Amino acid sequence: MTNKTDLINVLTLKEALEEAEKKGYAIGSFSPRYTPMIRPVLRAGEKTKSPLIVQISQKELERYGITPFEFAEEFYRAVEEESITVPVVLHLDHTKQISVLEDAIEAGFTSVMIDASEHELAENISISKKVVDYAHAKGVSVEAELGKIGTTDFVETDKDEELYTDPAEALQFVNETGCDALAVSCGTAHGVYLVRQPKVDLERLKAIRKLTPVHLVLHGGSGVPAEMIIAATKLPNGGVSKVNIATDLEISLLKSLGKEERMTNEECKSLSNEQLEMAQKAVEATVIEKIQHFLGSSNQAENFQG
Repeated sequence: MTNKTDLINVLTLKEALEEAEKKGYAIGSFSPRYTPMIRPVLRAGEKTKSPLIVQISQKELERYGITPFEFAEEFYRAVEEESITVPVVLHLDHTKQISVLEDAIEAGFTSVMIDASEHELAENISISKKVVDYAHAKGVSVEAELGKIGTTDFVETDKDEELYTDPAEALQFVNETGCDALAVSCGTAHGVYLVRQPKVDLERLKAIRKLTPVHLVLHGGSGVPAEMIIAATKLPNGGVSKVNIATDLEISLLKSLGKEERMTNEECKSLSNEQLEMAQKAVEATVIEKIQHFLGSSNQAENFQG
């Protein structure tokens, strides 16, 4: 691995979610999308004493012009230079190509997500199991997806097709793949909610939890009312332990700069120091608000055994 360090607070996804599930809260999986925005995400976690996950997806890497190595290098640099002490995970979100997953693992990502959800169940299981076997051999956690999670902006996924996760299939999927976390489709969507309204099918989540102990992940957390997320994390026997938040961070960043169009990573890096500071403060404030009022993860870092 090129950028992996021996920082004791950089955990795998499995290690982080086990603790969150025991305590009944969710860890925010924040996608800064631009490398200069990794630092404000980490600062927010440190200020709130919250564990957190820093993530980026394959489509975001492509759209914003970043390699897994660049993203990981800045993550580890920021963790050290900002003296971050809270538990953190470096996660590769929605990814279809094995080569991208392999690059991320080599770069020092401690968790990866294989998204083969567009395939039929048997093929999804086959592809996901190959990734699990490869990643586990290198000490890296794996998130997989069952069901199809819709989208509104196509930044993270290609299609706006939704198919709710079947609890019985979830049991088979987890047993046969050995994945550490499962992204389930239960009513949320990636992107900004404009016409359709977010909802969380709690009964479906309960049914999945009744059949399998795998850690559950809620994608499309941006724009979902806090009470829906809180209810999903407080389910009997453990609810959702990871919530993905990406769009809300970019909205706050662009608003702080008076922009509407998203940038490339290089354009973000070329902002003036004053602009960068404004954008970073906006992102940090958004992450703090999510941690304190949405996820329930404030002051939970101290419960991790270092």
